[in-house]
Amino acid sequence: MSYRRTPIITGEVYHTFNRSIARQPIFTNVRNYSRGLDLISFYRYVQPRLRFSHYNRLPLREKVDFLENLKNNGRKQIKISAFCLMPNHVHFLIRQIEENGISRFMSNFQNSYAKYFNLKTGRTGSLFQSMFKAVRIESDEQFVHVCRYIHLNPLTSYLIKDTDDLEAYPWSSYSEYFKENSDVIDKDLISRFFQSKQKFKKFTLDQVDYQRKLDEIKHLSM
Repeated sequence: MSYRRTPIITGEVYHTFNRSIARQPIFTNVRNYSRGLDLISFYRYVQPRLRFSHYNRLPLREKVDFLENLKNNGRKQIKISAFCLMPNHVHFLIRQIEENGISRFMSNFQNSYAKYFNLKTGRTGSLFQSMFKAVRIESDEQFVHVCRYIHLNPLTSYLIKDTDDLEAYPWSSYSEYFKENSDVIDKDLISRFFQSKQKFKKFTLDQVDYQRKLDEIKHLSM
């Protein structure tokens, strides 16, 4: 049985991430990515009254009403400052606000997505590696740099090639920071460090080449 070396403490912020088994692609089309986004939004809450699979089968009007009720009356177990879905892995920057909230969120997200993906592709067994990684954020500097690291993932990996395309990448939280309202992302921590959206954007994009070089070195050493 695996045990987590880093305890997850309520009130603290963590960079959590996990990869698919054998690095196989698990987000292969728009429908896959869209399901991932829906699961992130849904499982932020403590024990939604329905499983996502049951919710997803509701008539459209009932789905809308259920989500509205969840947003107005549901109790959140985490607050997400950043996330990114990539072809074979996921990243989150999360504050735990309920006991075991991060573990429940990651478990629900991974298990629900694995059931969906296995059904769609005819595969069986685990989809993600056995235990997600969790690194506690210990300083403000670490927080903003991890946020940038997560948002730059599509550029670092050359999934997209140009910085102008990053804001249009629909499978991360980066674009949410340039919208007036965002239900999924908690912008409070980031707003403490950046006085404007433009300063946040400049900070994020300033290190693209450096981060790509680090990623190349990392792969050469593996």
